Amino acid sequence: MNRLQDIIEEIKRLKKELLVEMQKKEDEFFYKIKGKKVYFEEETKKYHKTLVTKVHTYLFNASFLNILTVPIIWFCIVPAALMDLAASVFQYTCFKVYVIPNVKRSDYILIDRQSLSYLNPIEKLNCIYCGYFNGVIAYVQEIAARTEQYWCPIKHARKLGSIHSRYYKFLEYGDGQEYQKRLAEIRLDFDDLRGDK
Repeated sequence: MNRLQDIIEEIKRLKKELLVEMQKKEDEFFYKIKGKKVYFEEETKKYHKTLVTKVHTYLFNASFLNILTVPIIWFCIVPAALMDLAASVFQYTCFKVYVIPNVKRSDYILIDRQSLSYLNPIEKLNCIYCGYFNGVIAYVQEIAARTEQYWCPIKHARKLGSIHSRYYKFLEYGDGQEYQKRLAEIRLDFDDLRGDK
């Protein structure tokens, strides 16, 4: 069990280190983040505008099959928006009852790439879509993770394709004694979230 906890702690440490390294890109690509806005230096913005692919060129070079899939891709925005709404209503009502800290939606749904001057209008629209859709998935996963911690904090027997943020707190599969002993404690173990959310 200690080895597993050590690996989890190392993953957390590496995630923080990754974020620090990613933030160093601000200097490399000449931008600053102030609040929720990204500001490029004027010279960089001018240079970016020289890199834009014109819309007619973009469409002419697009694969015919890619163009045919556009309606299918954009139809998916409907269930994504409904999932976003349902998850938000769920957490703002049920999390109060369960005493679980709310998931901050703006930490997951980030829409900022449309401000890049080197993207044409179609690319900007695609970036808005992807930022929203992937953000909704991450947001809903975090809501589900916290809900699972409250209702069923037991690890799976089989290997998972992806481990969510709360999984490390879960009890071992098959350990009925610990489940009976620690369920009430684990259901309320959100102290790591209460300081920053």
